[in-house]
Amino acid sequence: MQSTAETARLEARISADLHAKLKRAAEVEGRLMTDFIASAVQCAAQRAIEEGEVQRLSMADQETLAQALLAPPKPTAALRRAFSRRRKLLNAK
Repeated sequence: MQSTAETARLEARISADLHAKLKRAAEVEGRLMTDFIASAVQCAAQRAIEEGEVQRLSMADQETLAQALLAPPKPTAALRRAFSRRRKLLNAK
């Protein structure tokens, strides 16, 4: 059964050296060059997206977070009221 996934065309100008390298790499893996390139680009895109979504903290941010976890501030009146309301809602069910 053939896939019915939509496709789109991508064109790019690359150097002759890069073209030869891509062609050779595809041959080594026994794949068509289009398949090889699509797979490589998909991996690179996924990696870029994942790395872009990772939260990076500066040393000062890391220290602030660690201090907040080790010695959390005392709950405010508003937080105590919120927890009280939450308890009442959960017990009401």
